[in-house]
Amino acid sequence: MRGTARALRSAARAAWRQSFPVDGRDVARWFPGHMAKGLKKMQSSLKLVDCIIEVHDARIPLSGRNPLFQETLGIKPHVLVLNKMDLADLSEQQKIIQHLEREGLKNIIFTNCVKDENVKQIVPMVTALVGSSYRYHRGENAEYCIMVIGVPNVGKSSLINSLRRQHLRKGKATRVGGEPGITRAVMSKIQVCERPPMFLLDTPGVLAPRIGSVETGLKLALCGTVLDHLVGEETLADYLLYTLNRHQLLGYVQHYGLDGACDDVVSVLKRVAVRLGKMQKVKVLTGTGDVNVIQPNYTAAARDFLRTFRSGLLGPVMLDRDMLHTPPADP
Repeated sequence: MRGTARALRSAARAAWRQSFPVDGRDVARWFPGHMAKGLKKMQSSLKLVDCIIEVHDARIPLSGRNPLFQETLGIKPHVLVLNKMDLADLSEQQKIIQHLEREGLKNIIFTNCVKDENVKQIVPMVTALVGSSYRYHRGENAEYCIMVIGVPNVGKSSLINSLRRQHLRKGKATRVGGEPGITRAVMSKIQVCERPPMFLLDTPGVLAPRIGSVETGLKLALCGTVLDHLVGEETLADYLLYTLNRHQLLGYVQHYGLDGACDDVVSVLKRVAVRLGKMQKVKVLTGTGDVNVIQPNYTAAARDFLRTFRSGLLGPVMLDRDMLHTPPADP
């Protein structure tokens, strides 16, 4: 019986796509401009800053980070926080750390800001980095000023609020949300700790001037970095289906009560729409006039598929798994 199940999985895997078609997809149309205004504001605030905390999504630890952060803000001590670890498959966590260390990133913390997991490691690490930095002069000011940076919707504001809960026993200081663009300006300093006195600057999400590839753009979009409709809900759902099947993450079959795994997004979305009752009236022109026909609402089904994935109901995922087995570029 087990042999039969393995044979069926192997046969299904052989029929699944081994690559995602990217021809004709223009990633430049999905993402806004290079957000130079936000980056300039960050640079102008650098003289006030003792340390940089860069927040990124743990599901894409190796891709999608803005290289301009390192180029323009890299003169300060730097901590990389890989947030949303509860949504990421970290079975190869050590390999992720080694890969990033070869790229010159030494101070890495995985966090889940919803449950404050590992957040307590941040203040001691920042304190040690600032204290050992030759650029830091304690004489006239005992306060620590930390700038929080990252691409949109990776949890920068959630991290600040988590630090406040941990160290000040206080609630929200910044707006959070499940869509990119909640923070739109470099804000005034927000206190997150009393001993040592530590203040954080929240910043708007800043994307790279050019996204490296269409697939990197799709990964960023899957993680909610841009609004879904800019890429196309059905395009994103198709890439999600391709990714889940390729990595044998078939939780969607049970979640939606499907007959089995499938690599055709139209078939999957049709079954999802029917199961969830997401139908719509469509006018069809016939020889005798317009006729209203009830059809599956594929866009609504795609939105539910994406929402279910992002909430973790389909299980943890590592979108950069293939990159873990590829030597990193020279730093």
